[in-house]
This record gives sequence, C-alpha cells and structure tokens, in this order.
Amino acid sequence: MKKKDFSFELITQNDGARLGKIYTQKGEIDTPAFMPVGTQGTVKGVFVDDIYETGTQIILGNTYHLLLRPGIEILKKFNGLNNFMNWKKPILTDSGGYQIMSLSAFNKIDSDIGAIFKSHLDGKKIILSPEKSIQVQKTINSDIIMVLDVCPKLTSDKKELIKSINISTKWAERCKVEFGLDKTKALFGITQGGLFKDLREESISNLLKIDFDGYAMGGLAVGETQSDMFNILKETTHLLPANKPRYLMGVGTPSDILGAVSLGIDMFDCVLPTRSGRTGLAFTWEGKINIKNSKYQQDMTPLDGNCSLRNLNLYSKSYLNHLIKSNEMMASMLISLNNIYFYQEFMKEIRKNIKSGTFASFYKKYIDFFN
Repeated sequence: MKKKDFSFELITQNDGARLGKIYTQKGEIDTPAFMPVGTQGTVKGVFVDDIYETGTQIILGNTYHLLLRPGIEILKKFNGLNNFMNWKKPILTDSGGYQIMSLSAFNKIDSDIGAIFKSHLDGKKIILSPEKSIQVQKTINSDIIMVLDVCPKLTSDKKELIKSINISTKWAERCKVEFGLDKTKALFGITQGGLFKDLREESISNLLKIDFDGYAMGGLAVGETQSDMFNILKETTHLLPANKPRYLMGVGTPSDILGAVSLGIDMFDCVLPTRSGRTGLAFTWEGKINIKNSKYQQDMTPLDGNCSLRNLNLYSKSYLNHLIKSNEMMASMLISLNNIYFYQEFMKEIRKNIKSGTFASFYKKYIDFFN
C-alpha cells in the first residue's frame, strides 16, 4: 500500500461498536467519526480555524450546490475545494442524490441520462448524470466520493423503492466506471430499500458485486422514527463488509449516532449542530439547552466551562440568551461552534469507551439523554 492510498483499518470492536481509522492523502480520520456539513464550501457561521480546533478531521461538501455556485471552472482554478475554502483536511462530497429528493419539484429522473434539474437559483437546465457527478466531485478534489443515487422520500410503496434500487444500481455501475482506478480517493456505494429488510438485502447484494471502497446507508433520516431506523440497521448493517467503512448519511442527534454506532456504523454527517445553533439550541453534557428559554436570562454559567474555543467558557447563558433574543449573528456563531465542539467531544468519548471496553455503560448512560 502506498502512503497516500485510501484505506480503512478496523482496530477493535466492543458490543457491536467499531473503532477504526481511515487513511487518506490529506490526513487520517478516527472512526466513529462525525462530519460537519459544509454544503456550499462553508460550515455555516464557523471559522475554518475553529473547525480544526474542535478536533474535526473531515467535513462534507455537496456536488449539486457547488456545481451551481461557485461552479467547476472556479474550483478548477483553485485545484479543488480545499484551497478555495482554506480547509487542509479530508472532504467527503454528497453526490447530489439527496437533492434529487429534496428538490424534487425542480428535477425529473431519466434512468438512462441521470437527474435533469431546473436550477432553483436561476432556472437553468442542469443535467447531473452519474458520470457528471463523479467528474464534479473529482474537480472538487474530494477524498471520499459518493455514487449518484435515487433517494426516495419515506414510503411504504415497495414498487417505488424497487425502482429506486434498480436505478441506483445502474447508476452505481456507471459511477464505478467513471471513477476509474484512483487509489488515492475512495468511491462509496449507497444502499437503498427504505425500511424493508429484503429490499435492503437486495440493494446491498447489488453493490457488493460492483465492489466499493466503503458503503453508505441511504434513504434513512427521511422522517422515519428512531426505532424504525435502528431496526433496519440492526437487520442489515452486518451484511456490509467488516473491512470497509460504513456511513449513515444525514444522521443525526447524539442519540441517533450512539445507537447507530452500537449497530456497527462508522461515519456520520448532519446539519443539526449548526442549524440548531442558528435557532438557539445548544448541545451540552447537561443535555439540550434552548437558550431562548427565559430561565437562562439570568444564568451566569457557560454552556461548557471546559471549552475555551473563542473563549466560549467565558460567555454566560445569560449573554447568549440576550444575543439570540436580540437576533445578533454572534449568537448563532457561538452556539454553532459550541455544538460542533460538543459533537466532536461526544465522538471522542465514544471512541475512548470502545477502546477501553466500556462502551455498553456509556451507551446506557446517554442513549436516551438527548431525546
């Protein structure tokens, strides 16, 4: 193995949870890992230097949005997103598959062509084929590239889910061909099948035949209950190769992450830390705190006395309450930073407890704590 080749090392397991390490040309990633979402080349409201300081080892970008803005020509000039946004560590990019669902009013699917979008910005026609998605992600210079898939909305219609599996499998094959033999990057397949075990098994079987560097569970975190999500993960995650990383897309709350880790998932991403930060919701070791609540108006304690990033341990809940109620942008910046810091500290504790063999007790303590 060359030094810069992508690889994954499974270090140990404890009560179903996996401790591992991903190696990329831009750095190592300890797993289980959480990836802050930088859809358009920025983790909203947080400076890049501060993201480093939280212990973040990888962030997520988005193919569809970066294709629209700033566009591939600008990204080419900068030799990728890392230089453009001044982020020196690994990047994973969503292929645009999620936007096929979330922006369904602006696109149509042609299984032979790809997704045909009407830009939500200016109405311009955008064709995102499997090949185009891979090309854009390579221009972004992503370390982990996702196949283009069809991610259906939450449904119990098996015919619709089977159709999404068939198209996604066909597109995954085309993505694999377009990706080629670049060992410095990774190509992940994405399983579909909703909440049906037999359909998930079919989707996984299809992807294993194509052979990817890692595998993602797609089509979850789309409105199902946490219990339903955990059940389908319990029934199917073990079918994925043990020697490759497993990624649960778009998840989630600390409890979601903890439960999924116990079922063998290695990687997570979610907008929740920054989206919650913009609405005054903070994640702490005391649980979730709604800073807008009047009971914090005279609370002189910080969110986390141990977090010195941007002097967060010197800002009182009272001050943050004032900022959020005054609609000051500093409120969302400080709370978002706190949330990303907390998420990364939470992941560190998960990894520490897996390594020490105490994951079961950590799980029991926190699985319902943030619900």
